[in-house]
Amino acid sequence: MKLSVLALGLAAGLALAAPASAQATRDPAQIQAGTYVVDPGHTQALFTVNHFGFSPYTGIFSDVSGTLELQPAKPAESKLKITVPVKSLYAPSQHLVDSLKSDKWLDAAQFPEMTFASTKVTPEGKDKAKVVGDLTLHGVTKPVTLQVTLVGAGANPMNKKPTVGFEAKGTIKRSDFGVKTFVPAVSDEVELTLHGAFERKDQ
Repeated sequence: MKLSVLALGLAAGLALAAPASAQATRDPAQIQAGTYVVDPGHTQALFTVNHFGFSPYTGIFSDVSGTLELQPAKPAESKLKITVPVKSLYAPSQHLVDSLKSDKWLDAAQFPEMTFASTKVTPEGKDKAKVVGDLTLHGVTKPVTLQVTLVGAGANPMNKKPTVGFEAKGTIKRSDFGVKTFVPAVSDEVELTLHGAFERKDQ
């Protein structure tokens, strides 16, 4: 009996301490327009290559920054700018991370940032869009197309700020950007994924 009472009390305490569940929407009509900034703590930029034909290998970049000019009623007028620091690269092997940051691969010392700036947004249904933009990587700028899906939007239950999240996916050839080491043993084709969370700036 005492254990049951203790368990109930503990559960009640945890419930009071926990934030309310997020009420996210995928309805553009309910999303606030305005300028949003990247929430770096909840945004990830990932790349995946085929490693020697044995398995996919994924690395992740953090500390992403950028802005999203979001116009839910006129999505074609939205604009996205993203900056990714190369030095933030993480992968399971520290030896590999050091190699990828070296001048044989991404050359983080000479090219410390990757950037993407949208040039055209084409809506594809209520919660999807094709976003074309300029990707600058390893000192080379090329047009890249991202398929973007709205994950959800609403008030962040922790800080109450209007927040919107997207997943963006695209594919590039790294040799187009001058990163040719071990092609084709390590695939030339690179899959890019951005899990992006954006918080609306105070007006």
